[in-house]
Order: sequence, then C-alpha cells, then structure tokens
Amino acid sequence: MLMRKKWLTKLLQGGVLLILIVTAIINISFIMDTHKKNKVNKERRVTDREKPADSVQAEKLSKEISLSVTSSKSLVFVTVNGAVVYQDDDFDVNRGIHLLVLNQATGGLMAKQVFDTYSAGEDQSMLNFVDRISQNRILIFSIKDEGAFQLSPKARSALRNMGSLTVEQLRFRDMWIFICFKGGQVISERHSKADRIGEWGNRISVDEVIKLVPLQDSKCPWYTSDLKRQQFCEKIEGYGKVCDCQHPTPITFSPPELEVDNLKNVAITVIASNRPQYLYRMLAKLLSTAGVHPQMITVFIDGDFEEPLAVTRLLGLMGIQHTPLGKKNARVSQHYKASLTATFDLHPEAQYTIVIEEDLDVSPDFFNYFSQTLHLMEQDESLYCISAWNDQGYSHSCQDPKLLYRVETMPGLGWLLKRKLFKEELEKQWPSPDKQWDWDMWMRLPTMRKKRECVIPDISRTYHFGSKGLNMNPYFQELYFKKHSIVNESNVVLKDLDRMVTDKYEVMINDILKSAEVVDHSKNPCNGTLIPKNKDKTYVLFIQMQNPTDFTTWKQLAKCYHLWDLDVRGFHKSMWRLFLNGTPVMLVGVPASPYHTHKPENVVPFFLEEPKQKPPPK
Repeated sequence: MLMRKKWLTKLLQGGVLLILIVTAIINISFIMDTHKKNKVNKERRVTDREKPADSVQAEKLSKEISLSVTSSKSLVFVTVNGAVVYQDDDFDVNRGIHLLVLNQATGGLMAKQVFDTYSAGEDQSMLNFVDRISQNRILIFSIKDEGAFQLSPKARSALRNMGSLTVEQLRFRDMWIFICFKGGQVISERHSKADRIGEWGNRISVDEVIKLVPLQDSKCPWYTSDLKRQQFCEKIEGYGKVCDCQHPTPITFSPPELEVDNLKNVAITVIASNRPQYLYRMLAKLLSTAGVHPQMITVFIDGDFEEPLAVTRLLGLMGIQHTPLGKKNARVSQHYKASLTATFDLHPEAQYTIVIEEDLDVSPDFFNYFSQTLHLMEQDESLYCISAWNDQGYSHSCQDPKLLYRVETMPGLGWLLKRKLFKEELEKQWPSPDKQWDWDMWMRLPTMRKKRECVIPDISRTYHFGSKGLNMNPYFQELYFKKHSIVNESNVVLKDLDRMVTDKYEVMINDILKSAEVVDHSKNPCNGTLIPKNKDKTYVLFIQMQNPTDFTTWKQLAKCYHLWDLDVRGFHKSMWRLFLNGTPVMLVGVPASPYHTHKPENVVPFFLEEPKQKPPPK
C-alpha cells in the first residue's frame, strides 16, 4: 500500500510538472509571436512614414468611381460610389443648369454652381465659369425645371465643341444630362424632350463607371513647393489661373505705398456670404491696390461656409465665420452688426473702418481717395460717412474724378465708418433679428442720420459686379449697376477738399449757382438737346418741389435721364449735382431748396406728372 501511494504521488507530481512545462512553452511561443508581429508592424509603419503622404493616399484611392446623375422638373441628384454629393430638391428655386466639377484623380466634389439659363446672360456666366476650370476635370451638367430658354447659340456652340450631341436640340423644359472631361472625352449624355406645352421632359438618370487618372498625373510642378496653393487647388475649382500648372496667377501682392498714408490704423471690414467666386475677385483687386494694409483686413463670412474661408486663407487674410441670426434681410443686417462689433474689438486702436462687400471691384484710387478724405470726418461733426459710391454715377452722368459732393443719403458700397458713431449710436439701436429691415435703409432714416451727410465722389471708387444675392438678380444688375462708372486711375488729387466742410460747402454751392447758366425752361426737360454738350460752365434746371419730400418731378426726370429711380438718392438740400452730355448740371427744387432764390422771376420750374396707371382689363 505504501509503495502504491508513493507511486501515485510521483505520477501526480510528474503530471503537474508536465502541465507547467507545456504552459511555459505556450507562453514563450505567444510572447515570441507577439514580438515578431509588433516588429513587422513597426517596420511597416516606418516604411509608410518614409513614403510621401500622397503616395500612401494614392495606394488607398480607388481606380474608378460609380457615378449616378438625375435631372428632372424638381430634382437634381448626384451620387459618387453610392454617397450623395449633391441634392437640390427645394421647391421653386435653383431653376436652370446645375454644373458640378469632380476631381479626375479622386472623384471628390470640387465645385457646384447653378446658372438660371431661363434668364438672359446666365449662359455667358456659365461659359465664364467653365473657362476658369482646370483641364481634365470631370464636368457634370444637369437641368432642373428649365434651362434652355435663354441658352444662346454661342453657349450651345461651346457645349457642342465640348462634345455634346444633343445640346442643339435642347428646348423649353427639356431635361438634359451631359458628363465629360474638360478638354477631353465625353462620358455620357442623355436628353428627354418636353412633348407638349405646359409639360416637362420626363425624369432621366445616368449611371456610369468612370476610370480615374493616377493622382501623380494630376499634379502641377508647384505641388510640393506652394503648400497654400496645393491645399486649395486639390479641393476647390473654378478660380482660373490660380490653379494653372504652367503660369499660376500670384496669390501674394506687393502694391506701392501711398505718398501720404492716413490709413495705417484704419480697419477694413469685408462683408461676405457664400459667394466665394465674388470674394476672390474682390480680395485680389483689394490686395493689389496701392495703400492696402493686409493686416488690417478681416473677412466676415455669414455662415459655416468653407469655400469662402478657403479663399480668404489662400490670400493670407484673417477670416471669421459667423453663426447666422434671423432670416433674409434680418440675417444680413445681423451679420453687418456682428462684423462691425468684431472689427472694433479686433482693432482697438482703430478709430475708423472701411466697410466693403464681396461683390465690389475697387478702383486703383480706392485707398488714396479715403486717405485724402479721412480728415473731413474729424473736422466736421455734420458728416455721417464718406462713401466711395455715387448712386447717380453712371457713365453718362459723371465725368470728373477729382470732384466731390455732399449728399443727405447714405450710399454704402464701400464706405468709411467712425468708431464713435457705431459704438455710441448705431450699435445700441441696431434692429433686432426679428426685424426684416435692410441695414442701409435703416441707416438712412432721419432718426438715425440726424441731418448729417456723406461725402461722395462724382465718379465712384467701387463697381458693383455681383448679379446674384438676396436682393439681386441678373436683370437688376444689368438695369441699375452695369453702366456705373469707376475711376481707373491712381493717385488722383481731389479738389476743393477744404470746401467740403458744411459752412464752406454752402458758400461754394451758392457761388456756382450765381454764375450758372439757366436752361430754357420752355422746352421739354427730357429733350436731349436741353443741355449743351461738353461745356465747362454749369447749367441749372429748376424743378417743382413743394416740400423736401415732393419728388414727383425728380422721379420722372430720373427715368428719362436713365438715373437711379427706384427711390430718391444723391441730393443735398433738395438739389442734385451731376453731368449730362458731358456738362455739369444742377437741379434745384422750388421752393423746397434754399437755393431756389437763384431762380430768375420769369422762370417757371419744370413739372412732370407721374404717368397714370392703366386700369386693369375687365
């Protein structure tokens, strides 16, 4: 029994030992295997780090994409590899041709634009945008609702040259999809005709698998040497030579300094929304204008829009995105207020800011103009602002780049604002987000203006080019802004600066009227021969104005002289100054204007009635 117990004990001990040995072997094997895997992974990570970043990215990119595009009366819909990259199904908006641009190496969406080619001029805007797109990008054209009514022969020819086979047959309310590489092969095209008046073409879709080009083949020579340009151009399209491979346009500027610069501590407030193409055009001109101080510029973007911010950073400027407040006009108004508040907070030393919108070109004389006029705001408490814009400054109604006026209306469109005015008056009373008020109309109210005036130039120092916006469309731009003049010279020396303060200005106006030639008031004031051509002498017209708000005759004259006639602007004490037929003219309201005393007794003021509206048909 004793021997059996000893044998069993040894057997058990041997079994335990065997288990321990096996466990040790397994653990050692696991440790060695783990070490080996870690070593391999480490080597792999080192290898990846040694590779160029874009090379690693290229290995991960697909060699092709699946593209789906839909065109219909109420929808444009685009997916890439099953993911929605674009969808527009909003009711009764964004009619026309929707144009998307994809990266030919990654399939990523780089640009999207809508052109209302039911309206005149939009087809040319589309061609201009296509011209600014780099070669070989993937272009997707798709119609929502209607896109052919104002598609001109020139636009159709350009699309035909890009490879379209059906654009010549495109008619009213047809649906259409056209996909191609810019400057290269056609990928797909489909057309659905509207068979009857009052109907639309059937909804159509295109599904294609597109072979992508190697990433390396899409790079420009500057890809590794110009990081800002690289980061912009690999994601965003439509900026012309900014992304040109051979001759890229500069994104840094070295304009000359002003001989006399009074603007070193003046902030620049750029008001922007989601119109990045406009913003780029405006900023590029602003930064190339003599006297600019880029460190004083801040671009304020109304919303979380990435492309305007990317444009701002591309040009080396500070950009701030605002969370929108209010809707429509109230939203715009709140954006202005927030931008002005932030401007003076960011620049505590600045006693002034120049406010400029994203859809304005600036004159080569822009900063020179403000540098010369800034001191007037210090000297004269009766001044409300200094503006670069003349509401009546059309190509046929202005002439002298040296000439200044005082006006009772606030023109905006590039204007100088005093910190004291904003902080002590405007900021505290600014309309709340629930008020659907235009900020500029509010600033023109008598209760805000308090009889103060603005100084303006005869020829504007800004030009309004934007045809799209909350209160803007191509027709409105064509009718009221396209024919405005802008000074194209630099270093213009303004005249009569010392006479722009209120008392001296009154003396000057009276002196001009004393020597002015009175026109023949027996003629029709809309007669084109009433004012002689190209005279240095000032001519004066007296018009009937029973009181300062009686604009009946002025409104009719504004129409026949092709001036701003939507509301009444650009006057000083019921008197307007402008040029007609190249001759300086003054129009004086009688008896509303204090200058009516210059009217000869035998002169009967011009009076024009408003045309009677025709009764509606029964």
